[in-house]
Amino acid sequence: MVRSRHAGQTPAAVMILVFGLAGEVFGQSDPAASIPRAEFEALFARVDNAGRWGDDDERGTLNLVTDEVRRAAGSEVREGVSISLAREILSGPVPGAIEPAGIEFIQASDSLLGPSDGSARWTVDRITVVYHGLSFTHVDAPSHITYRGRGYNTPVAAYSADLEPERNTVGSMRDGFFTRGVLIDLPRLRGVAYAEPGSVVTTADLEAWERETGVRVRSGDVVLLRSGRWGAEAAAAGVARSAGLHPQAAEWLHERGVAAVGDEGGTDLPVSVVSGITAPFHVLALVAMGMPLFENLDLERLAEEAAARSRWTFLFVAGPLTLHRATGSPVNPIAVF
Repeated sequence: MVRSRHAGQTPAAVMILVFGLAGEVFGQSDPAASIPRAEFEALFARVDNAGRWGDDDERGTLNLVTDEVRRAAGSEVREGVSISLAREILSGPVPGAIEPAGIEFIQASDSLLGPSDGSARWTVDRITVVYHGLSFTHVDAPSHITYRGRGYNTPVAAYSADLEPERNTVGSMRDGFFTRGVLIDLPRLRGVAYAEPGSVVTTADLEAWERETGVRVRSGDVVLLRSGRWGAEAAAAGVARSAGLHPQAAEWLHERGVAAVGDEGGTDLPVSVVSGITAPFHVLALVAMGMPLFENLDLERLAEEAAARSRWTFLFVAGPLTLHRATGSPVNPIAVF
């Protein structure tokens, strides 16, 4: 049963439609990639970070971004070229959005602030957005999903009476991200204009990229997966989804000590390879590892700048909004070469 503080169709219900039914539109995943439920449970146990940084930890894999990692990441800045990785938030219906965003402009007289002849006028904005989904650039906090009643590093997920998460919220990210970013460009790796929507990204893909570029993913890195979803060729073809990570890739990311993963869609495959769970990679990343996920990034310009330099690493900076008990935040990540 879906519980919500609001009447009408709930965001959670729409999430089921976005993630669970998208495969009927975008194509099925390879049945050979399916994982039996028992194997998924074993995989969950192998990547589980519960207790790794103490019983009260809520930072998860952010603990891997140490002071030493941040100092080393600063050396990635050589030219000072900065690139936004966020998509513009548009008011009104947008494909992939759970609800339309609203940006309302309000004009007010200067006299509201004190004595004024009214010659000056202020314009302010009211913004409403359900940022989760497949359109708006955002970061998922571990509290975004639970599994079998538990959250990251806690046997029982805790919520207040009004459904606000009490642990593992975006507040654990209030100091932001400042670490090395690694771009994995799937179209470049596969020799195509864009990765087929819903195609599987495996550990073999990640290792093939390392061999091709000579870049080894290391502890504390943020790994960004480009599918080409927002490129001109994909737009002309009506592509509305990125490639998705196979759940087994979580173990590779865990072993390498990756701090966060970002992609151009919802990270998971549109049709789950694990029976009974629509988003198994989310479960492994958020609940087991405590790993934040950056979603709906626009990596087109980053890919162009990286290719021009034959350089696939950079400084990654992102500062989520400091929202009380939120399960994530809209975000404008920046890559700096």
